[in-house]
Amino acid sequence: MTQSRLTRTAFVASTGLLVAGLAIGVQAQFEAQGLYSARDILDAEVHFESAPEGQPSEVTDILLGDDRKVHAIVVDTHDSVGQNGDTLVITNQHYRLVNFEEEGETQHDIIVDTDAEALEAMPRYDQEWMNTARQRAREAWDSAGEGAESAWHQTREGLERIGEGAESAWERTQEGAERAGRRISETLDDWTNDSNN
Repeated sequence: MTQSRLTRTAFVASTGLLVAGLAIGVQAQFEAQGLYSARDILDAEVHFESAPEGQPSEVTDILLGDDRKVHAIVVDTHDSVGQNGDTLVITNQHYRLVNFEEEGETQHDIIVDTDAEALEAMPRYDQEWMNTARQRAREAWDSAGEGAESAWHQTREGLERIGEGAESAWERTQEGAERAGRRISETLDDWTNDSNN
């Protein structure tokens, strides 16, 4: 960790941002960026509300659904976080991304907003988890999407080549995909929440 990053992290911890959310006086440094690079997010340090003194962890993967949206991140935890260095699946409801300037460049940190008990109950990432998650997400897509094809495979241009009715087909596909995408997130969140009980 660079000295300036260490200083900034200490500032964040000391002002209670990890626990209380963004203070009004410093929100300006966390303005929305508009478009984010996956590479930058993979380089982001991960800090845990439940372990404010812990060393930063790292994002090792970003999980996307058939709606082409991020539904979870995969984090290798540092031993100091208290999770035995396990790799955790953290769904969108449990983390937030903060943006800041460092040496004239926009950087990111990820703050995981959970207590130690919830963190302990989060799914551990391995091939078995991934296989089961893929199946559950596929089932969620099929049940909520009403036949919508994966957004990875179908584009508006492809539908327009079909001919008459392409516009309404596209709208139905989009609506189904949005419903299905919400259902994928709910499925992963429910799975995480079930683990917490």
